[in-house]
Amino acid sequence: MQPPLTPGNGTAPPRFRIDDLEVDIGKAEVTRGREKIALPKLSFDLLCALINAAPAIVTNDALLQQVWPGLLVSPESVAQRVKLLRSAIGDDSQQPRYILGVRGRGYRLIPAVERCDPNLPTNDATNPHIGTSSATIPGQPTSQSYTPKGSNGRPKLVLIAAAVLVAIGVAVWMGWHSWWSSHNASQAHSVAMADKSIAVLPFTDMSEKKDQEYFGDGMAEEIIDLLVKLPFLKVTSRTSSFQFKGKTQDLRSIGTQLGVAYVLEGSVRKAGDRVRVTAQLIDSRSGSPRWSQTYDRDFSDVLKLQDAIALKVAREVEGDVFFSDLFSHKTLRSSAAYTAYLQGLHAKDRYDQPGLEQAVSDFQRALELDPAFADAAAGLANAYQNLGAFGLMPAAEAFEKSRFAAELAIKLDPHQGEAHAVLSSIHITYDWDWAAAEREIKLAAASAPPDLQVDPLLSLTLGRWDDALKALNAGLARDPMDPDGHFFLGLVQLCRGRLPEAEAALNRNIELSPTYTFAHYTLALVSLARGRPEAALVEFLKEPSESARLGGSALAYFRLGRKAESDAALAQFTKSYGPYVPSGVAAAHAYRGESDEAFKWLDRAYAEKDTLLHGIKYRTEFNKLHDDPRYKAFLKKMNLPE
Repeated sequence: MQPPLTPGNGTAPPRFRIDDLEVDIGKAEVTRGREKIALPKLSFDLLCALINAAPAIVTNDALLQQVWPGLLVSPESVAQRVKLLRSAIGDDSQQPRYILGVRGRGYRLIPAVERCDPNLPTNDATNPHIGTSSATIPGQPTSQSYTPKGSNGRPKLVLIAAAVLVAIGVAVWMGWHSWWSSHNASQAHSVAMADKSIAVLPFTDMSEKKDQEYFGDGMAEEIIDLLVKLPFLKVTSRTSSFQFKGKTQDLRSIGTQLGVAYVLEGSVRKAGDRVRVTAQLIDSRSGSPRWSQTYDRDFSDVLKLQDAIALKVAREVEGDVFFSDLFSHKTLRSSAAYTAYLQGLHAKDRYDQPGLEQAVSDFQRALELDPAFADAAAGLANAYQNLGAFGLMPAAEAFEKSRFAAELAIKLDPHQGEAHAVLSSIHITYDWDWAAAEREIKLAAASAPPDLQVDPLLSLTLGRWDDALKALNAGLARDPMDPDGHFFLGLVQLCRGRLPEAEAALNRNIELSPTYTFAHYTLALVSLARGRPEAALVEFLKEPSESARLGGSALAYFRLGRKAESDAALAQFTKSYGPYVPSGVAAAHAYRGESDEAFKWLDRAYAEKDTLLHGIKYRTEFNKLHDDPRYKAFLKKMNLPE
């Protein structure tokens, strides 16, 4: 988009002041005092659009045209981009200081926008105004206070201890190879496009009752798993391609955002024992169809049908591809078992207690109908892992059932990569057996594309920041819209001290998944590390997890010098969540410099096998303990390197 208001002398790009923010158009830079605020390009363009129009309202349609020119983008993108901009500059939608949202119309800036002549002091009142607006909104409070709320009965479903495990479990669920995938958050949304690259979108349910969505999703996922076997083909993972499920974006735009030359879309219709599947390969550079075909088959032939579609797609892209390169080697022993398996995969996507319990039931039914169904056993392992991660089942019970199911899957199919990945996660988060975890990672990688070699969670656990970053970057092209990848990228960059990069990655994570557990909490830790406790408090209070909001606010209040409020928040957190996540209480005391209390709670966490304790090296709340001899002794007790 064009920068707002070219300079009067035609030489130097203008600068503007918005309350305590200074916006340098030439440098595409926003500062507050001496602090630089990292803004992705789209966020900066959005701010420019608001400056251009100040003090008028900019409609959603106008923002779409100015910030995303020439692209077909959902209006939801405007709201998400405004949310990211607010987060970066420390604004709050409930009590806005900078940006006012006008329901049904658009957005405008609240403070006056001033032109800053670079030759004048920044406080010179002679700088001309380019727009006038009331700096405050009548009736709106100018500051936000927070009173910790008690827990009514049992804590909420998602505990702070489960927060990281949720991300782990979700990553495994979304296809274990996505675990390593991420996207460099500092780049634009579009990515470099390879000629031999493809994204497979969920197949649309065309049945009369609209009850076959699970079949359409499963069809796409199975074809993805076939195509990733081809070394010449870059295949966007399920996580990224399924971001477009149910949306009507232009396929050229989807291809640009995913960085792929081809997009495969299709539809499914199942009636009794017959299925009709239509598949269409689109050249995303031109938007023109490359190939399409409709298949009418018995449901018992569905695996052969998936093989046929994948082979045809591969030959259209490469030409010389043999059936043996793609053949799945799977046998459909029971149509009913396969149906139950697909229904289980679909149920797990809800990530709530009814959905996960339904997934367990579906996978168990699939195994009853076909006791040799290795994929169903792996799905069962994932389901139990997620139930434990979400705090919906006692950790010991959930992880042991998950372990049993994963080992069954491997017994049925030694090359079941997903089951090996589940076991690696159990060894890290529950067993604290790093050698066993590394063995399982290598076995899992044997079934993965060749560039996926290292698990970033294990690298993070062992404090190998550069290895973790390398592993995440290895999946950039494969999974550019994976929220899990962006979360772990932000965590890695926080540990490396690359704070602007960490902030950008976490903002991208939130943009892709606004309710992602632990993302706002981790973003708040970045703000604390950057010396912005006010912004940190705002982020802590946005965190979906009640326990994380409470524990995080204790940190922010402490940094703000509001110790009484920090004490109150920590006391409530300890009372409500201490029995479930003693390591969280230890982290709060460690951050406040209360070493004795921190080690007391760490010892309790060790004795109770707190599943978050494996992250002690990458949790920056513990940084103040690093020089204490007791910290090194504790790491040795957990067999972690210093």
